[in-house]
Amino acid sequence: MPYVNIRIAGTLSREQKARIAAEITDTLERIAHKPASYTYIAFDELQDENWAIAGKLLDEE
Repeated sequence: MPYVNIRIAGTLSREQKARIAAEITDTLERIAHKPASYTYIAFDELQDENWAIAGKLLDEE
């Protein structure tokens, strides 16, 4: 059973999440031969202040 966790800085719209989930599910079905009904996807949307790149929080840029 595939479990995919997507962590992203900021937010996605419901439509964006639906499209991403459909694409990932389709890819796992086509390439890994995993039934769509077995694929679980979770979205974690984090505020920019909770992410850092190169030592700087994203909300500092």
